[in-house]
Amino acid sequence: MVWNWLRRAWRMVPAFVTAFLLALAVWVSAVTANDPNEEAIYPRPVSISVVGKDPNLILSPEDLSPVTLTLRAPRSLWNALTSEPEAVRAVVDLTGLGPGTYAVPVQVQVGLRPVRVISYSPKTVTLTLERLESREMPIRLVVNGTPAGGFSAEAPVLNRERVVVSGPESRVSKVAEVQAVLDISGASESLTRTLPLQALDASGNPVSGLTLVPDRVTVNVAIRQRFGYRNVVIKVVLQGQVASGYRLTNIAVFPPVITVYSDNPQSVTDLPGYIETMPLDITNAKDDLDVLVPLNLPPGVSVVGDQTQVLVRVGVAAIESSVTLPNLRVEVSGLAPGYTATVSPEALTVILSGPVALLDRLQPGDVRVVVNVQDLPPGTHQVTPTVEVLLSDLRVESIQPETVEVVISRASAPTPTRRP
Repeated sequence: MVWNWLRRAWRMVPAFVTAFLLALAVWVSAVTANDPNEEAIYPRPVSISVVGKDPNLILSPEDLSPVTLTLRAPRSLWNALTSEPEAVRAVVDLTGLGPGTYAVPVQVQVGLRPVRVISYSPKTVTLTLERLESREMPIRLVVNGTPAGGFSAEAPVLNRERVVVSGPESRVSKVAEVQAVLDISGASESLTRTLPLQALDASGNPVSGLTLVPDRVTVNVAIRQRFGYRNVVIKVVLQGQVASGYRLTNIAVFPPVITVYSDNPQSVTDLPGYIETMPLDITNAKDDLDVLVPLNLPPGVSVVGDQTQVLVRVGVAAIESSVTLPNLRVEVSGLAPGYTATVSPEALTVILSGPVALLDRLQPGDVRVVVNVQDLPPGTHQVTPTVEVLLSDLRVESIQPETVEVVISRASAPTPTRRP
């Protein structure tokens, strides 16, 4: 009896399997319809991580090319794939590898399911492992340029004399020297500079991919003035007076300081700390002056660089004041024929400013106050008057009042005269 039951059950197995497969297909179809798979290129390159590297070895190149991928995943997973930084990783495993060059397979790891990797590139990367080498080397300081005339530079002092160069054995072996460059061109005072260090090969070319500890050096250079030389300022000597009604606003000299020397050092020591120019005549000047003026050098004293003239700039400006003009009558312009205009108030007060010489020459007819009523319709209007000044360098500072009332109306027709 049991045997018969088992035999009947066995005959029903194909039906059960078929029913299960049909149910599974229906379920998969339903899930796929609600959340279809989408195949696309992963929107950002994936950096390759290195694992298993011997800490005593250096990887070259240090930055491996990123991996581009094509993935297939349900639509609902794509947002998580692109927003989570660790959702997709690319790894190369260097466990057990010693010095040498290898083609290592790239392993792509996806932390979300169900996601299928359709393709990726590159599938392998070629890299080189080298032994890490460190070498202590002296620092060579290269000094470029010369100090300013009359100055000399003492021997530079470095805050350290040696540097440790670390990196791949093949690159460290190329280093012939570690160099810092200091420029002292035109220096007239002591210098303190922090300079970058650079590893160079035997041809003077930089060797990249190395670590320098420290990577900078501080250099102190004492700059001293040579005996018989001295820095002195320039004193400008003026002669005469500017024009009446004008004043000096500024006196400048370029360069303001020069270096002098003499075969007799005592002559330089006896100088008062300045050198005068030859007199510059500013008689009746009304404008700024830019003049090359010779130096009045004492006998036996010379200027470094054979400079014998300096540029003197003298600023000249008019002395300014102001004047108040009361009761200036207001004139009307732009009034259409057949209309009249009444202005209130009829006179204004105007304040002018400018050079005193021009204010003294001011005549009554040189200033007009005008209101323009062109295009204004009949009626009452508030109009801002315009002040016209014939002397262009004078400025209007104030008008009081600032607006006037203008009443525009039709002109009355004349009354005819009766004849007896």
